[in-house]
Amino acid sequence: MRTILIIIAVAVLGVVGIALTKPDEFSVTRTATFDARVEKVFAAVNDLHQWEAWSPWAKLDPAAVTTYAGPQAGVGSSMAWNSEKGEVGVGKMTVTESVPGQKITLALDFEKPMKGTNLAEFIFKSEGVKTTVSWSMNGKANFMSKLMSVFMNCDKMVGEMFDQGLANLKAVVEVK
Repeated sequence: MRTILIIIAVAVLGVVGIALTKPDEFSVTRTATFDARVEKVFAAVNDLHQWEAWSPWAKLDPAAVTTYAGPQAGVGSSMAWNSEKGEVGVGKMTVTESVPGQKITLALDFEKPMKGTNLAEFIFKSEGVKTTVSWSMNGKANFMSKLMSVFMNCDKMVGEMFDQGLANLKAVVEVK
């Protein structure tokens, strides 16, 4: 019995040790090019009321309760969500910077399933009738997220959601 307890203790200490070596910050970025002018793509992201049409998280739990505050679009507009099923948790995002056709920055405040504050950013590059969008999220990695990262790949999980969101956005903005 003592040997089993020692093995378990060593395993737990090993996992904690690995978690402690993880970076204190994280960043996830995905990029896509759209056959649409920058004004159209920018408007679909800048107006949070339009996110339901393309956000991958809205598709995960269509029953989530969404509320809006502030202006229709741009700096100061915000969207809060509360997922009864728990698929997308509870949180709020607020547009903190909006430079037409160039950049949108969002403050993300998560309450559930884990508290956290992150920054999301959309960078738009106009290429004539095409637009390239880079969607990124970054933030601090607390001990719990470092511990989870020992077993899960955050870049892969969030990155896949960003890829899906960009594909959904592409379908919305490329409609003629």
